[in-house]
Amino acid sequence: MNIFSLEQIREADRLTILNQNITSDALMERAGTRVFEWLDGRLQGNPVLIHVFCGIGNNGGDGLVIARLLLESGYKVKSYIVDFSEKRSKDFLLNLDRIKSLKHWPEHFGGEKGEELPQLKPEDIIVDAIFGVGLNRPASGWVGKLIDHINASGAFVLSVDMPSGLSMHVAPKTDAPVIQANHTLTFQSPKLAFFLPGSGVYTDSWEAVDIGLDAAYLQSVEPEAVLIGKQEALSLYIPRKKFSHKGTYGHALVIGGSYGKVGAVYLAGKACLSVGAGLLTTYLPKCGYPVLQTALPEGMVLTDVNEDHISTIAFDLKPTVIGIGVGLGRHRATVDAFKAFLRKNTSPLVVDADALNILSENHDLLELLPLESVLTPHPKELERLIGSWKDDFEKLEKSRQFAGKYNLILVIKGAHTTTIHKDRIYVNSTGNPGMATGGSGDVLTGMITGLISQGYTALYAAVFGVYLHGKAGDIAVSGMGYEALTATGIIDHIGNAFMDLFAREEHLPPEKEEEDPEKG
Repeated sequence: MNIFSLEQIREADRLTILNQNITSDALMERAGTRVFEWLDGRLQGNPVLIHVFCGIGNNGGDGLVIARLLLESGYKVKSYIVDFSEKRSKDFLLNLDRIKSLKHWPEHFGGEKGEELPQLKPEDIIVDAIFGVGLNRPASGWVGKLIDHINASGAFVLSVDMPSGLSMHVAPKTDAPVIQANHTLTFQSPKLAFFLPGSGVYTDSWEAVDIGLDAAYLQSVEPEAVLIGKQEALSLYIPRKKFSHKGTYGHALVIGGSYGKVGAVYLAGKACLSVGAGLLTTYLPKCGYPVLQTALPEGMVLTDVNEDHISTIAFDLKPTVIGIGVGLGRHRATVDAFKAFLRKNTSPLVVDADALNILSENHDLLELLPLESVLTPHPKELERLIGSWKDDFEKLEKSRQFAGKYNLILVIKGAHTTTIHKDRIYVNSTGNPGMATGGSGDVLTGMITGLISQGYTALYAAVFGVYLHGKAGDIAVSGMGYEALTATGIIDHIGNAFMDLFAREEHLPPEKEEEDPEKG
Protein backbone atom coordinates (compact mmCIF):
# COMPACT_ATOMS: atom_id res chain seq x y z
CA MET A 1 0.00 0.00 0.00
CA ASN A 2 1.36 3.39 -0.99
CA ILE A 3 1.80 6.22 1.49
CA PHE A 4 1.47 9.67 -0.05
CA SER A 5 2.76 13.10 0.98
CA LEU A 6 0.55 16.08 1.79
CA GLU A 7 1.29 17.63 -1.59
CA GLN A 8 0.37 14.41 -3.40
CA ILE A 9 -2.90 14.10 -1.48
CA ARG A 10 -3.86 17.66 -2.37
CA GLU A 11 -3.03 17.08 -6.01
CA ALA A 12 -5.10 13.88 -5.98
CA ASP A 13 -8.04 15.87 -4.58
CA ARG A 14 -7.67 18.48 -7.32
CA LEU A 15 -7.45 15.96 -10.13
CA THR A 16 -10.36 13.96 -8.75
CA ILE A 17 -12.60 17.04 -8.86
CA LEU A 18 -11.36 17.90 -12.35
CA ASN A 19 -11.34 14.47 -13.99
CA GLN A 20 -14.51 13.14 -12.37
CA ASN A 21 -16.34 16.42 -13.05
CA ILE A 22 -17.57 16.81 -9.49
CA THR A 23 -17.57 19.69 -7.02
CA SER A 24 -15.32 19.88 -3.99
CA ASP A 25 -18.32 19.60 -1.68
CA ALA A 26 -19.36 16.41 -3.52
CA LEU A 27 -15.95 14.96 -2.68
CA MET A 28 -16.46 16.08 0.92
CA GLU A 29 -19.86 14.38 0.93
CA ARG A 30 -18.21 11.20 -0.34
CA ALA A 31 -15.57 11.28 2.42
CA GLY A 32 -18.08 11.99 5.18
CA THR A 33 -20.34 9.23 3.87
CA ARG A 34 -17.55 6.65 4.14
CA VAL A 35 -17.02 7.56 7.82
CA PHE A 36 -20.76 7.50 8.50
CA GLU A 37 -21.05 4.07 6.89
CA TRP A 38 -18.22 2.79 9.07
CA LEU A 39 -19.95 4.06 12.22
CA ASP A 40 -23.42 2.93 11.19
CA GLY A 41 -22.15 -0.53 10.30
CA ARG A 42 -20.86 -0.96 13.84
CA LEU A 43 -23.48 0.87 15.86
CA GLN A 44 -26.52 -0.54 14.03
CA GLY A 45 -28.78 2.16 15.46
CA ASN A 46 -27.43 1.94 19.03
CA PRO A 47 -28.77 4.94 21.02
CA VAL A 48 -25.31 5.94 22.25
CA LEU A 49 -24.64 9.70 22.35
CA ILE A 50 -22.25 10.78 19.60
CA HIS A 51 -20.31 14.04 19.98
CA VAL A 52 -18.96 15.45 16.69
CA PHE A 53 -16.29 18.13 17.08
CA CYS A 54 -15.79 20.12 13.87
CA GLY A 55 -13.12 22.60 12.96
CA ILE A 56 -13.80 25.37 10.46
CA GLY A 57 -11.85 24.01 7.51
CA ASN A 58 -12.46 21.06 5.24
CA ASN A 59 -11.93 18.51 8.02
CA GLY A 60 -14.66 20.30 9.95
CA GLY A 61 -16.80 20.12 6.82
CA ASP A 62 -16.28 16.35 6.80
CA GLY A 63 -17.43 16.31 10.41
CA LEU A 64 -20.61 18.22 9.57
CA VAL A 65 -21.41 15.72 6.81
CA ILE A 66 -20.94 12.87 9.30
CA ALA A 67 -23.11 14.58 11.92
CA ARG A 68 -25.89 15.28 9.37
CA LEU A 69 -25.96 11.71 8.09
CA LEU A 70 -26.06 10.38 11.66
CA LEU A 71 -28.98 12.68 12.45
CA GLU A 72 -30.84 11.65 9.31
CA SER A 73 -30.43 8.01 10.39
CA GLY A 74 -31.92 8.64 13.83
CA TYR A 75 -28.77 8.73 15.95
CA LYS A 76 -28.46 10.93 19.02
CA VAL A 77 -25.93 13.59 18.04
CA LYS A 78 -24.40 16.68 19.56
CA SER A 79 -22.20 18.72 17.22
CA TYR A 80 -19.75 21.46 18.05
CA ILE A 81 -17.95 24.10 16.00
CA VAL A 82 -14.43 24.85 17.22
CA ASP A 83 -13.94 28.50 16.15
CA PHE A 84 -10.16 28.66 16.23
CA SER A 85 -10.01 31.22 13.40
CA GLU A 86 -12.20 33.74 11.63
CA LYS A 87 -11.60 32.01 8.28
CA ARG A 88 -14.09 29.42 7.04
CA SER A 89 -13.78 27.14 4.03
CA LYS A 90 -16.67 27.47 1.58
CA ASP A 91 -17.50 23.76 1.80
CA PHE A 92 -17.59 23.98 5.59
CA LEU A 93 -20.11 26.84 5.37
CA LEU A 94 -22.19 24.95 2.84
CA ASN A 95 -22.42 21.91 5.12
CA LEU A 96 -23.14 24.10 8.12
CA ASP A 97 -26.21 25.41 6.30
CA ARG A 98 -27.24 21.86 5.40
CA ILE A 99 -27.15 20.62 8.98
CA LYS A 100 -29.04 23.70 10.17
CA SER A 101 -31.76 22.87 7.65
CA LEU A 102 -32.47 19.81 9.82
CA LYS A 103 -33.24 22.17 12.74
CA HIS A 104 -29.95 21.13 14.34
CA TRP A 105 -27.75 23.98 15.50
CA PRO A 106 -24.18 23.09 16.48
CA GLU A 107 -22.77 24.56 19.65
CA HIS A 108 -19.93 27.04 19.05
CA PHE A 109 -16.69 27.23 21.04
CA GLY A 110 -14.57 30.33 20.68
CA GLY A 111 -12.41 30.33 23.77
CA GLU A 112 -14.39 33.06 25.49
CA LYS A 113 -13.81 33.51 29.19
CA GLY A 114 -16.19 31.45 31.27
CA GLU A 115 -17.17 29.22 28.36
CA GLU A 116 -17.91 25.73 29.67
CA LEU A 117 -16.55 22.64 28.01
CA PRO A 118 -19.14 20.00 27.03
CA GLN A 119 -19.90 17.14 29.33
CA LEU A 120 -18.38 13.97 27.93
CA LYS A 121 -19.01 10.54 29.44
CA PRO A 122 -16.95 7.36 29.05
CA GLU A 123 -19.92 5.61 27.44
CA ASP A 124 -20.20 8.26 24.71
CA ILE A 125 -18.55 8.28 21.29
CA ILE A 126 -16.51 11.23 20.06
CA VAL A 127 -15.86 12.01 16.39
CA ASP A 128 -12.78 14.22 16.07
CA ALA A 129 -12.90 16.43 12.96
CA ILE A 130 -11.20 19.54 14.33
CA PHE A 131 -7.97 19.69 12.33
CA GLY A 132 -7.06 17.89 9.12
CA VAL A 133 -3.85 16.98 7.33
CA GLY A 134 -2.92 20.60 6.64
CA LEU A 135 -2.16 21.53 10.26
CA ASN A 136 1.17 23.38 10.33
CA ARG A 137 1.40 24.59 13.92
CA PRO A 138 0.62 23.08 17.34
CA ALA A 139 -2.81 23.54 18.87
CA SER A 140 -2.59 25.92 21.80
CA GLY A 141 -4.59 27.93 24.32
CA TRP A 142 -8.25 27.05 24.69
CA VAL A 143 -8.16 24.64 21.71
CA GLY A 144 -5.44 22.71 23.52
CA LYS A 145 -7.60 22.61 26.65
CA LEU A 146 -10.50 21.27 24.60
CA ILE A 147 -8.25 18.51 23.21
CA ASP A 148 -7.05 17.66 26.72
CA HIS A 149 -10.71 17.57 27.83
CA ILE A 150 -11.58 15.10 25.06
CA ASN A 151 -8.59 12.91 25.92
CA ALA A 152 -9.57 12.86 29.60
CA SER A 153 -13.16 11.83 28.90
CA GLY A 154 -12.53 8.10 28.62
CA ALA A 155 -14.91 7.98 25.64
CA PHE A 156 -14.12 6.13 22.42
CA VAL A 157 -12.52 8.66 20.06
CA LEU A 158 -12.71 8.25 16.28
CA SER A 159 -10.49 10.68 14.37
CA VAL A 160 -11.29 11.72 10.81
CA ASP A 161 -8.21 11.44 8.54
CA MET A 162 -5.72 12.48 11.28
CA PRO A 163 -5.89 12.88 15.06
CA SER A 164 -6.32 16.61 15.61
CA GLY A 165 -3.10 18.34 16.61
CA LEU A 166 -0.96 15.85 14.68
CA SER A 167 0.95 17.07 11.64
CA MET A 168 1.84 14.93 8.64
CA HIS A 169 5.49 16.00 8.58
CA VAL A 170 6.37 17.47 11.97
CA ALA A 171 6.49 15.40 15.14
CA PRO A 172 4.57 16.97 18.04
CA LYS A 173 6.45 18.22 21.06
CA THR A 174 6.13 16.17 24.21
CA ASP A 175 3.66 18.53 25.87
CA ALA A 176 1.73 19.49 22.71
CA PRO A 177 -2.03 18.81 22.85
CA VAL A 178 -2.93 16.06 20.38
CA ILE A 179 -6.08 13.95 20.23
CA GLN A 180 -5.39 10.44 21.50
CA ALA A 181 -7.54 8.49 19.05
CA ASN A 182 -8.73 4.97 19.67
CA HIS A 183 -9.14 4.61 15.91
CA THR A 184 -8.46 6.79 12.88
CA LEU A 185 -10.29 6.54 9.58
CA THR A 186 -7.82 8.01 7.12
CA PHE A 187 -8.78 8.86 3.57
CA GLN A 188 -7.44 6.73 0.70
CA SER A 189 -4.07 5.81 2.23
CA PRO A 190 -2.33 5.85 5.62
CA LYS A 191 -0.08 8.71 6.67
CA LEU A 192 3.62 8.21 7.36
CA ALA A 193 3.14 9.77 10.80
CA PHE A 194 1.14 6.69 11.88
CA PHE A 195 4.28 4.52 11.74
CA LEU A 196 6.83 6.69 13.55
CA PRO A 197 7.41 6.38 17.32
CA GLY A 198 6.90 10.06 18.15
CA SER A 199 3.63 10.44 16.24
CA GLY A 200 2.22 6.94 15.82
CA VAL A 201 1.35 6.77 19.52
CA TYR A 202 -1.59 9.14 18.96
CA THR A 203 -3.79 6.53 17.28
CA ASP A 204 -4.22 3.03 18.65
CA SER A 205 -5.26 1.75 15.24
CA TRP A 206 -6.09 3.07 11.79
CA GLU A 207 -7.97 2.10 8.69
CA ALA A 208 -7.78 3.55 5.19
CA VAL A 209 -11.15 4.25 3.57
CA ASP A 210 -11.38 4.54 -0.19
CA ILE A 211 -12.99 7.82 -1.26
CA GLY A 212 -12.32 7.31 -4.96
CA LEU A 213 -9.43 9.68 -5.49
CA ASP A 214 -8.02 9.84 -9.02
CA ALA A 215 -6.60 6.34 -9.57
CA ALA A 216 -4.49 7.22 -12.61
CA TYR A 217 -2.63 9.91 -10.70
CA LEU A 218 -2.09 7.78 -7.60
CA GLN A 219 -0.72 4.94 -9.71
CA SER A 220 1.64 7.18 -11.65
CA VAL A 221 3.20 9.18 -8.83
CA GLU A 222 6.20 8.01 -6.77
CA PRO A 223 4.78 7.62 -3.24
CA GLU A 224 6.41 9.05 -0.15
CA ALA A 225 6.73 5.51 1.21
CA VAL A 226 5.39 1.98 0.70
CA LEU A 227 3.67 0.01 3.45
CA ILE A 228 4.67 -3.65 3.14
CA GLY A 229 1.77 -5.96 3.81
CA LYS A 230 1.01 -9.53 2.79
CA GLN A 231 0.37 -8.79 -0.89
CA GLU A 232 3.52 -6.69 -1.25
CA ALA A 233 5.58 -9.41 0.46
CA LEU A 234 4.06 -12.16 -1.66
CA SER A 235 5.09 -10.29 -4.81
CA LEU A 236 8.73 -10.60 -3.69
CA TYR A 237 8.64 -14.35 -3.07
CA ILE A 238 10.80 -16.51 -5.37
CA PRO A 239 9.40 -20.07 -5.71
CA ARG A 240 11.77 -22.99 -5.45
CA LYS A 241 12.54 -25.03 -8.54
CA LYS A 242 11.94 -28.76 -8.67
CA PHE A 243 15.38 -29.58 -10.08
CA SER A 244 17.48 -27.69 -7.56
CA HIS A 245 19.99 -28.64 -4.89
CA LYS A 246 21.68 -27.05 -1.89
CA GLY A 247 24.17 -25.27 -4.11
CA THR A 248 21.30 -23.57 -5.91
CA TYR A 249 20.51 -21.56 -2.79
CA GLY A 250 23.94 -20.30 -1.99
CA HIS A 251 26.54 -20.58 0.72
CA ALA A 252 26.07 -18.08 3.55
CA LEU A 253 28.82 -17.18 5.99
CA VAL A 254 28.01 -15.71 9.42
CA ILE A 255 30.93 -14.07 11.22
CA GLY A 256 30.65 -13.04 14.85
CA GLY A 257 30.70 -14.19 18.43
CA SER A 258 32.92 -13.63 21.42
CA TYR A 259 33.17 -15.17 24.87
CA GLY A 260 29.66 -15.12 26.37
CA LYS A 261 28.02 -14.05 23.08
CA VAL A 262 28.24 -17.19 20.99
CA GLY A 263 24.46 -17.54 21.12
CA ALA A 264 24.13 -14.60 18.73
CA VAL A 265 25.90 -16.57 16.01
CA TYR A 266 23.70 -19.59 16.69
CA LEU A 267 20.53 -17.48 16.34
CA ALA A 268 21.69 -15.80 13.13
CA GLY A 269 22.88 -19.12 11.68
CA LYS A 270 19.72 -21.00 12.57
CA ALA A 271 17.56 -18.20 11.09
CA CYS A 272 19.70 -18.17 7.95
CA LEU A 273 19.05 -21.86 7.36
CA SER A 274 15.39 -21.63 8.38
CA VAL A 275 14.74 -18.97 5.75
CA GLY A 276 16.20 -21.21 3.07
CA ALA A 277 19.96 -20.78 2.61
CA GLY A 278 21.46 -23.84 0.93
CA LEU A 279 24.67 -23.99 2.95
CA LEU A 280 25.85 -22.24 6.10
CA THR A 281 29.27 -21.75 7.60
CA THR A 282 29.83 -19.87 10.84
CA TYR A 283 33.12 -18.21 11.75
CA LEU A 284 33.73 -17.50 15.42
CA PRO A 285 36.32 -17.80 18.25
CA LYS A 286 37.38 -21.26 19.38
CA CYS A 287 35.19 -21.09 22.49
CA GLY A 288 32.15 -21.31 20.25
CA TYR A 289 33.12 -24.44 18.37
CA PRO A 290 31.49 -27.09 20.62
CA VAL A 291 28.35 -24.95 21.00
CA LEU A 292 27.74 -24.43 17.27
CA GLN A 293 28.79 -27.90 16.25
CA THR A 294 26.33 -29.38 18.76
CA ALA A 295 23.40 -26.94 18.65
CA LEU A 296 23.47 -26.32 14.90
CA PRO A 297 24.51 -29.59 13.23
CA GLU A 298 23.23 -28.41 9.83
CA GLY A 299 25.93 -25.74 9.69
CA MET A 300 29.68 -25.94 9.22
CA VAL A 301 32.03 -24.22 11.66
CA LEU A 302 35.30 -22.36 11.18
CA THR A 303 37.16 -20.87 14.13
CA ASP A 304 39.62 -18.10 14.73
CA VAL A 305 42.98 -18.98 16.30
CA ASN A 306 41.95 -17.03 19.41
CA GLU A 307 39.93 -18.63 22.17
CA ASP A 308 37.51 -15.88 23.27
CA HIS A 309 37.40 -13.22 20.53
CA ILE A 310 38.05 -12.91 16.82
CA SER A 311 41.56 -11.68 16.05
CA THR A 312 41.77 -12.60 12.36
CA ILE A 313 39.15 -13.21 9.69
CA ALA A 314 40.53 -15.78 7.28
CA PHE A 315 38.62 -18.51 5.46
CA ASP A 316 39.12 -20.67 2.40
CA LEU A 317 35.71 -20.47 0.74
CA LYS A 318 33.79 -18.18 -1.61
CA PRO A 319 30.58 -17.26 0.21
CA THR A 320 27.54 -16.01 -1.65
CA VAL A 321 26.91 -13.50 1.14
CA ILE A 322 28.37 -12.67 4.55
CA GLY A 323 26.46 -11.63 7.67
CA ILE A 324 28.84 -10.02 10.13
CA GLY A 325 28.75 -8.43 13.55
CA VAL A 326 26.41 -10.46 15.77
CA GLY A 327 28.02 -10.94 19.19
CA LEU A 328 31.33 -9.77 17.70
CA GLY A 329 32.54 -7.55 20.52
CA ARG A 330 34.98 -4.67 20.09
CA HIS A 331 38.26 -6.08 21.31
CA ARG A 332 41.16 -4.15 19.80
CA ALA A 333 42.28 -7.18 17.81
CA THR A 334 38.71 -7.70 16.57
CA VAL A 335 38.50 -4.13 15.32
CA ASP A 336 41.78 -4.57 13.45
CA ALA A 337 40.58 -7.86 11.98
CA PHE A 338 37.34 -6.25 10.81
CA LYS A 339 39.22 -3.41 9.12
CA ALA A 340 41.51 -5.87 7.33
CA PHE A 341 38.52 -7.95 6.28
CA LEU A 342 36.74 -4.96 4.69
CA ARG A 343 39.83 -4.01 2.69
CA LYS A 344 39.88 -7.38 0.90
CA ASN A 345 36.22 -8.48 0.92
CA THR A 346 34.18 -8.58 -2.28
CA SER A 347 31.15 -10.57 -1.09
CA PRO A 348 27.77 -8.92 -0.38
CA LEU A 349 27.42 -7.94 3.27
CA VAL A 350 24.76 -7.77 5.95
CA VAL A 351 26.21 -5.71 8.79
CA ASP A 352 24.84 -5.70 12.34
CA ALA A 353 25.60 -5.06 16.00
CA ASP A 354 29.27 -4.46 16.90
CA ALA A 355 30.28 -4.32 13.25
CA LEU A 356 28.00 -1.26 13.00
CA ASN A 357 29.56 0.24 16.11
CA ILE A 358 33.03 -0.20 14.66
CA LEU A 359 31.86 1.55 11.48
CA SER A 360 30.43 4.43 13.52
CA GLU A 361 33.84 4.95 15.14
CA ASN A 362 35.68 4.65 11.82
CA HIS A 363 33.62 6.40 9.14
CA ASP A 364 36.38 5.93 6.58
CA LEU A 365 35.51 2.22 6.58
CA LEU A 366 32.07 3.00 5.12
CA GLU A 367 33.76 3.63 1.79
CA LEU A 368 34.98 0.02 1.82
CA LEU A 369 31.53 -1.54 2.06
CA PRO A 370 30.32 -3.23 -1.14
CA LEU A 371 27.57 -1.30 -2.91
CA GLU A 372 24.11 -2.05 -1.52
CA SER A 373 25.40 -3.62 1.65
CA VAL A 374 22.57 -4.04 4.17
CA LEU A 375 23.01 -2.32 7.55
CA THR A 376 20.53 -3.25 10.31
CA PRO A 377 20.88 -0.77 13.20
CA HIS A 378 18.60 -0.35 16.18
CA PRO A 379 17.98 3.31 17.15
CA LYS A 380 21.13 3.77 19.27
CA GLU A 381 23.34 2.13 16.64
CA LEU A 382 21.73 4.37 14.02
CA GLU A 383 22.44 7.47 16.12
CA ARG A 384 26.08 6.49 16.35
CA LEU A 385 26.19 6.18 12.56
CA ILE A 386 24.32 9.32 11.43
CA GLY A 387 24.28 11.55 14.52
CA SER A 388 21.33 12.69 16.63
CA TRP A 389 18.01 13.99 15.31
CA LYS A 390 15.32 16.31 16.65
CA ASP A 391 12.38 14.14 15.58
CA ASP A 392 11.50 11.05 13.56
CA PHE A 393 11.10 12.97 10.32
CA GLU A 394 14.61 14.36 10.58
CA LYS A 395 15.83 10.87 11.44
CA LEU A 396 14.35 9.58 8.18
CA GLU A 397 15.85 12.42 6.17
CA LYS A 398 19.32 11.98 7.67
CA SER A 399 19.06 8.22 7.15
CA ARG A 400 18.09 8.77 3.53
CA GLN A 401 21.07 11.04 2.99
CA PHE A 402 23.41 8.56 4.69
CA ALA A 403 22.13 5.60 2.66
CA GLY A 404 22.38 7.60 -0.55
CA LYS A 405 25.88 8.86 0.13
CA TYR A 406 27.31 5.37 0.59
CA ASN A 407 24.82 3.51 -1.65
CA LEU A 408 23.65 1.32 1.21
CA ILE A 409 20.40 -0.29 2.28
CA LEU A 410 19.50 0.85 5.79
CA VAL A 411 17.14 -1.26 7.90
CA ILE A 412 16.06 0.82 10.91
CA LYS A 413 14.70 -1.64 13.47
CA GLY A 414 11.68 -0.72 15.57
CA ALA A 415 7.92 -1.14 15.97
CA HIS A 416 7.51 -0.50 12.22
CA THR A 417 10.95 -1.43 10.92
CA THR A 418 11.79 0.90 8.06
CA THR A 419 14.00 0.03 5.11
CA ILE A 420 15.63 2.88 3.18
CA HIS A 421 17.23 2.57 -0.23
CA LYS A 422 18.12 5.70 -2.15
CA ASP A 423 14.95 7.81 -2.03
CA ARG A 424 12.59 4.92 -1.32
CA ILE A 425 11.15 4.18 2.11
CA TYR A 426 9.55 0.82 2.93
CA VAL A 427 7.53 0.60 6.15
CA ASN A 428 6.85 -2.82 7.61
CA SER A 429 3.38 -3.79 8.83
CA THR A 430 4.18 -6.94 10.83
CA GLY A 431 5.69 -7.44 14.28
CA ASN A 432 4.65 -6.88 17.87
CA PRO A 433 6.00 -5.74 21.28
CA GLY A 434 6.96 -9.31 22.19
CA MET A 435 9.80 -9.06 19.69
CA ALA A 436 11.53 -6.49 21.90
CA THR A 437 13.72 -9.23 23.29
CA GLY A 438 17.40 -10.12 23.18
CA GLY A 439 18.47 -11.94 20.03
CA SER A 440 15.57 -10.80 17.85
CA GLY A 441 17.92 -8.61 15.82
CA ASP A 442 20.38 -11.48 15.38
CA VAL A 443 17.53 -13.52 13.88
CA LEU A 444 16.73 -10.72 11.42
CA THR A 445 20.36 -10.51 10.34
CA GLY A 446 20.39 -14.24 9.67
CA MET A 447 17.15 -14.10 7.73
CA ILE A 448 18.27 -11.30 5.43
CA THR A 449 21.60 -13.08 4.92
CA GLY A 450 19.81 -16.32 4.04
CA LEU A 451 17.54 -14.60 1.51
CA ILE A 452 20.44 -12.92 -0.27
CA SER A 453 22.16 -16.33 -0.35
CA GLN A 454 19.21 -17.72 -2.35
CA GLY A 455 19.34 -15.02 -5.00
CA TYR A 456 17.09 -12.28 -3.69
CA THR A 457 18.46 -8.82 -4.37
CA ALA A 458 19.79 -7.07 -1.29
CA LEU A 459 16.84 -4.66 -1.25
CA TYR A 460 14.18 -7.33 -1.66
CA ALA A 461 15.92 -9.55 0.89
CA ALA A 462 15.83 -6.70 3.40
CA VAL A 463 12.18 -5.79 2.78
CA PHE A 464 10.98 -9.40 2.57
CA GLY A 465 13.14 -10.51 5.48
CA VAL A 466 11.77 -7.78 7.73
CA TYR A 467 8.20 -8.76 6.82
CA LEU A 468 8.77 -12.50 7.45
CA HIS A 469 10.59 -11.73 10.69
CA GLY A 470 7.62 -9.74 11.98
CA LYS A 471 5.06 -12.26 10.75
CA ALA A 472 6.92 -15.12 12.44
CA GLY A 473 6.80 -13.10 15.66
CA ASP A 474 3.08 -12.43 15.20
CA ILE A 475 2.32 -16.10 14.67
CA ALA A 476 4.45 -17.05 17.66
CA VAL A 477 2.75 -14.70 20.13
CA SER A 478 -0.71 -15.88 19.10
CA GLY A 479 -0.12 -18.96 21.21
CA MET A 480 1.97 -17.59 24.06
CA GLY A 481 1.55 -13.84 24.57
CA TYR A 482 4.10 -11.06 24.24
CA GLU A 483 6.09 -11.68 27.40
CA ALA A 484 7.00 -15.29 26.67
CA LEU A 485 8.31 -14.71 23.16
CA THR A 486 12.02 -15.36 22.62
CA ALA A 487 14.27 -15.05 19.60
CA THR A 488 14.23 -18.84 19.26
CA GLY A 489 10.44 -18.69 19.16
CA ILE A 490 10.66 -16.36 16.17
CA ILE A 491 12.92 -18.82 14.34
CA ASP A 492 10.52 -21.67 15.10
CA HIS A 493 7.77 -19.89 13.16
CA ILE A 494 9.69 -18.74 10.07
CA GLY A 495 8.22 -21.64 8.12
CA ASN A 496 4.72 -20.67 9.23
CA ALA A 497 5.39 -17.12 8.06
CA PHE A 498 6.14 -18.45 4.58
CA MET A 499 3.01 -20.62 4.68
CA ASP A 500 0.90 -17.64 5.70
CA LEU A 501 1.80 -15.90 2.43
CA PHE A 502 -0.37 -18.44 0.60
CA ALA A 503 -3.12 -18.86 3.19
CA ARG A 504 -6.52 -17.58 2.20
CA GLU A 505 -8.95 -16.05 4.64
CA GLU A 506 -11.60 -18.50 5.61
CA HIS A 507 -15.16 -17.31 5.13
CA LEU A 508 -17.84 -19.25 6.92
CA PRO A 509 -20.80 -20.21 4.71
CA PRO A 510 -23.99 -18.28 5.45
CA GLU A 511 -26.32 -19.94 7.90
CA LYS A 512 -29.10 -21.83 6.23
CA GLU A 513 -32.45 -20.25 6.95
CA GLU A 514 -35.01 -22.42 8.65
CA GLU A 515 -37.88 -23.34 6.39
CA ASP A 516 -41.12 -21.51 7.09
CA PRO A 517 -43.90 -24.09 7.48
CA GLU A 518 -46.33 -21.54 6.09
CA LYS A 519 -44.42 -21.46 2.78
CA GLY A 520 -44.36 -24.00 0.05
